[in-house]
Amino acid sequence: MNIKQFLDSTYLKTAQQASVSETETIEINKKSIQEAIDYNFKLIMIRPEIVSMAKKMIYEANSKVTIGTVIDFPLGQNALEYKLKEAQKAIDNGADDLDFVVNYEAYKKGKIDLVKEQVAKCTALGLQNNKNVKWIIEVAALNDSQIIGLCTLIKNTVISNFKENQYDNVFVKSSTGFFQTQNNLPNGATIHAIKIMLENSFPLPVKAAGGVRNYEEAIEMIKLGVKRIGTSSAKAIVEGLDSKNGY
Repeated sequence: MNIKQFLDSTYLKTAQQASVSETETIEINKKSIQEAIDYNFKLIMIRPEIVSMAKKMIYEANSKVTIGTVIDFPLGQNALEYKLKEAQKAIDNGADDLDFVVNYEAYKKGKIDLVKEQVAKCTALGLQNNKNVKWIIEVAALNDSQIIGLCTLIKNTVISNFKENQYDNVFVKSSTGFFQTQNNLPNGATIHAIKIMLENSFPLPVKAAGGVRNYEEAIEMIKLGVKRIGTSSAKAIVEGLDSKNGY
């Protein structure tokens, strides 16, 4: 198994979140992109403002690493027009994967049609431009019933609006890695949540993100059936080390 091809190596902190300067943030991102190139990870996942830099570095290195970015991150509560505009800019800048945060709070309030429209139209934009689309549902903000319902909504919206040969390009993703939980509970991909997602998202693939920090955890997720793993610990995973990174 080439575990590297499951790994979306991830750095999504702003300068403020990392308590560093903007200049230092650029350098951290450069290092992350170069690491993805050196290790030949499947993808480097970065914030939208970094996509152009990543595209240039990967092109100059003649690398096959792909580029992912997050849309309406980390809360997912902006309007459809915002999501579409941010996604289009990311596409124009060279992103290959678009990881949208679904409006899970709207879903929890029963605004089902709003969520369906966002999923349908944002997915269409991505697929029309030959991009992979991932929908982050934020499992730590949901109970089991809500995870089931939101996975089912995304699955049914995709099945209703797109062709079967496009299903593999639309993922359901567990977490942003930034959700603040109480009592230090997990905020990302737990085995329990991933099993629920796999059962209720099929035939769409699942991406486990948040909290996968070593080789054993990554292998466990792959054996469950996930097709991608989003992690800031990609280097540690392939080197068989434990990481204390938060995402």
